[in-house]
Amino acid sequence: MAPSSFPTSRGHARPVVAASLLSLCALTLGACGSSEPETASDGSGSSGTTTHVTDATGTKVDVPAEPKRVLALSEMDLDSALVLGVEPVGLTAGRGQKGAPAYLAEQAKGIPVVGAVTGPDIEKVVQAKPDVILAGQMADEQVLAQLRTIAPTVVTIDGTKDWKKSLELTGRTLGKANEAAKFLAGYDAKAAALKADLGAQAGASVSVARYSAKGTAVMQQGVFISDVLKDLGFTRPGIQNDKGEGHSTPLSDENLQEIDGDWLFIGTLDAGADAHLLTELSKKPAYQQLGAVKEKHATAVDGSKWTSLGGGQAALSVLDDIRKAMVK
Repeated sequence: MAPSSFPTSRGHARPVVAASLLSLCALTLGACGSSEPETASDGSGSSGTTTHVTDATGTKVDVPAEPKRVLALSEMDLDSALVLGVEPVGLTAGRGQKGAPAYLAEQAKGIPVVGAVTGPDIEKVVQAKPDVILAGQMADEQVLAQLRTIAPTVVTIDGTKDWKKSLELTGRTLGKANEAAKFLAGYDAKAAALKADLGAQAGASVSVARYSAKGTAVMQQGVFISDVLKDLGFTRPGIQNDKGEGHSTPLSDENLQEIDGDWLFIGTLDAGADAHLLTELSKKPAYQQLGAVKEKHATAVDGSKWTSLGGGQAALSVLDDIRKAMVK
């Protein structure tokens, strides 16, 4: 469900003709300037005003050494920026959300929305006057070309969607490499402590799914939550051991055995529905047959952090959820 590129229809990432884009750039007071960035004279890869980073696509990008106006075009970029103490000047709405993901809503309160998971609104991007754009996993070359005329643009998520690698790259981009390293060390320590405290549940089979009006979808390998569960040494049932073709894989009620592990964590993208989710699912015959449901090892979670793109804050919060559910 996580597209590898952003469509340019329905008002998002609309193609912008040269004359129109130049007119918009004038509003940014030079953000789209054509002057060449300063380069380092000592071979260190940075100067007083500019630092050079290689983004997730291998593209070398010159960015301000101390960016002041950071635009976050993915949920993971927003999470990473906030982890590093940077409040973006604009964000794209989270999956299934009207604004920031539910778990970041309070921290991101007041930050303008400049697009959705389907892509950014170029006019709103220009109006935000960014000096650096964090472009998530964007692969649409037309949109990237437009963004690069507005401000230095860094694709922060590679094909692995590894949140740790993305945070490290974002740290280098924002001049916060030390802060990123400190956060990751703290996460590793917290994950190790939880793993030690699991006791008899260490190595348990853990399933993660998302429920919506369309039915059940399971989280396979190659997504954020699977990486967190791997850090804790959990096993996964059924097709959750395999890499999925998209962000999540739909399952029919007849195939729910694919989520029948020792423990089930299931959520929605509607925070208001999570409180009653297990009650509703327990009425369905297909769910009544699951071992985790019978053993009362099923837990409703916030799908905006567990079953979406994720990030550092999401990872720490997931550890808290697992501790609460599994450590007695």
